Amino acid sequence: MNKPRPVRSLSELATGFLAEAFKQQGFASTELVTRWRDIVGPEIAAHAEPIKIQWRRAPDGEPTEPATLVLRVEGPAAIEIQHLSNVILERINRFFGWQAVGRLALRQAPLTARKAPPRPKADPGAAARVAATLTEVADDDLRMALARLGAAVKRT
Repeated sequence: MNKPRPVRSLSELATGFLAEAFKQQGFASTELVTRWRDIVGPEIAAHAEPIKIQWRRAPDGEPTEPATLVLRVEGPAAIEIQHLSNVILERINRFFGWQAVGRLALRQAPLTARKAPPRPKADPGAAARVAATLTEVADDDLRMALARLGAAVKRT
């Protein structure tokens, strides 16, 4: 009789086979890539993503120097990311618990395709209720546009 296998999450399964690919790019663990948004914050993660970590080989007996993190950055945001480099380095090193990364190298390129967050569905009933309160607006098209805007503002 076959024993049932324990259920494992997708992240556990992916960590195993992705670890080798990450090691080739200098990442000792997958966490810097998989938790990038949590580490640097959503504002920075929206415009930059890690490509690889470059470690310099230290001569025997000497302490290793901090690594260089190579980031892919959207062209228009490169200057802002460069100005935020100290903040990014601080957040990364705080995540690791030691000064793992000492500098950033930026590569301007489009970010990998990301799924846009789902937009909430419009409620036609809410737009109609808001339109009913706009009795002073004479133009019907303008009244309905304002009603849709008001319903969207109330939804968020």
